[in-house]
This record gives sequence, structure tokens and C-alpha cells, in this order.
Amino acid sequence: MPTATAAAHPNLAFVKYWGRRDADLNIPENGSISVNLSGATTTTTVTYDEVLGQDAVTLNDVVANTPTLTRVSAHLDRVRALAGITTRARVVSHNDFPADVGFASSASAFAALSLAATRAAGLDLDLYDLSILARKGSGSACRSIPDGFVEWLPGWDDASSYARSLAPCNHWDLRVVTVVLPGRPKLISSLAGHRAAPTSPFYRARLKEMPHTLDLVRQALLARDFASFGLAVEREAWSLHAVAMTSHSEGAPWLSGIFYMEPATVRLIRAVQLWRRDGLPVAFTLDAGPSVHLLCEGSSLGAVLAAVPSAVAGTAPQAIVSRPGRGAWLVNENDGAEAPSFSSTTL
Repeated sequence: MPTATAAAHPNLAFVKYWGRRDADLNIPENGSISVNLSGATTTTTVTYDEVLGQDAVTLNDVVANTPTLTRVSAHLDRVRALAGITTRARVVSHNDFPADVGFASSASAFAALSLAATRAAGLDLDLYDLSILARKGSGSACRSIPDGFVEWLPGWDDASSYARSLAPCNHWDLRVVTVVLPGRPKLISSLAGHRAAPTSPFYRARLKEMPHTLDLVRQALLARDFASFGLAVEREAWSLHAVAMTSHSEGAPWLSGIFYMEPATVRLIRAVQLWRRDGLPVAFTLDAGPSVHLLCEGSSLGAVLAAVPSAVAGTAPQAIVSRPGRGAWLVNENDGAEAPSFSSTTL
């Protein structure tokens, strides 16, 4: 039975993908820049088995629900079409990080699935083709394919929308401290948020500003200019949330907008700005959830970790610390960038 195991890190976007030009192909309206997060990993094994009448999917030792099975099978169908096979597959996937903590778990999941499924099917795709394939499973998954700091070129069709490495893992000793804050289940999923984005009066204004934003973040990242980088990344996060908070979701007509933050999120953000005023070089970014991603250089990591508890007193948060991580890899391969070890602590 042909089998392969692959792993991938989730990624954190500094310039975010919000809104899609083509929903079927996951082609975004704007480009984005991200980093792979070494502190979290998805590991996936795909085995093609002639005995199976349908695909079988297990996630963290639990049989996948119907929507997840349907989504994974659709992605396997893409691989089967490329390989010219019809054999069903058994997929076993594990995350070494908790769910719903602010990591893009679908990114690491579909990046690892894309690599494992193609190799088990006898295919050896290059980074360009693998990125395009992963994008079709989950848009942000294309960014977990290349190493280190990554830019997703939005393109205009299937062949032109892909991710490439902007700088290697060792380009910058940047650290990401993901402060996992408790939150209620999302009223509006990220997928629904993408669909709702064009209803915001600020959506087109954000897209108009996007080339300038991408240039600012790209140049500051390449120059390792933390002060400029941090402010640009924070303002970009606010622009996404301004769009979300002024969007109208068809599935929730009682909501005036989509709000992903919790009170502890706001307290921590205000604290970050005061720490920076007082001389601590730190910045933040937010995804579609309550957790806050703190950004700093390695030399400031200890001070940042020491400062967090007082800002979120009473919430007992967990912190997951990441360095820039490698792109998706086969677990029996040792080539490519090293993936620093997982680091987690309760603050």
C-alpha cells in the first residue's frame, strides 16, 4: 500500500488575506506576507488502499465529521486526478497544538496533506506546483509550503496564484509569542468572514492601500527594521478588523458586524502599546480570533514573556513561542531548514 508521511507548520500572516477573488480556487483579492511558526506542527500520513470503498480520515485520533471528510476527499480527488489513479486513501493527521488558539490549523493541515498525498501517489511536485495544490484545499495553506518568511502572490488565475519564500528561516531572529486567550466559539467562522468582507464600506479602501502596505512590510522585513515592521503589521491587522467589524454576514442578520476579539485581547493590545512607549520593542498582530500574537526579536523575548501576565491577570493564558520555521517536509527527510523545537509555557 503506497504511503507517505509529511509535516507542516501553520503560518502567521503579517499582511493578511481577507476576501477572495475566486472562491472555488481560493484566489485572494490581495497578496500577503507571512512566517511559518515553528512552535506548532501538523503531521499527516496518507495511505492508498485498494480495499477502501471511500476515503477514511482521522484527526487527532477522532474520526472526521462529514464536512471535514468531504473537504479532505475533495482535495484527495485533486491529487488522484494529477496522478491518474482512483484508489481511496486513509488519512491520519495529528496536531501538536490545541485547536482554536489563533493558529491557522487548516494551513498546516492542507500543506501536510498535499505533500503526503502527492508523494504516496508517486508524484514529486516542485514548490510552485505544490503551493498551488495546497491553496485549493485552504488558501493560507500555500504559505506553509515554502521555507521561512513567505509571500503569497495573489495572481489572477490558477497558475499565477502561489506562494514563494521571501527570506529563509535564519534571515531574522524574530520570535512570535502566541498568547492563547480564552474565547467563546466564533459566531462567524473565518470562511464566512471572507465571504462577508466585500459588504464592508472599507473593503475597497483596504485593497487600494494594499500595494503600499505590502511594500512597507516587505522592505522592513528584508531590512530587519523592527520599529517600522511592527507598526506596519499592527496597522494592517487593524485594517482587517475594521473590515470585519463593518461587514454583514448573511447567516447572522442580527449582527451589525463581525467581532473576533475578547476583553482580554483589548487589554493585552493596550499593554503592548504602553510597553513600546516605555522602551520594550514589541508589536502585535491579530487573526480572526481572540488570541494575540506578540512579535519581538530574540533579545527581547525574556522581557516580553515576563510582561504578559500582568496584562492578562485572571485568564491564566498559555504562550506558544515560535521562531521562523521551515516549509512542509517529508518526515523521513533531513534536508532543508531546521525546524526549531516546540516551546510552550503557562504564564
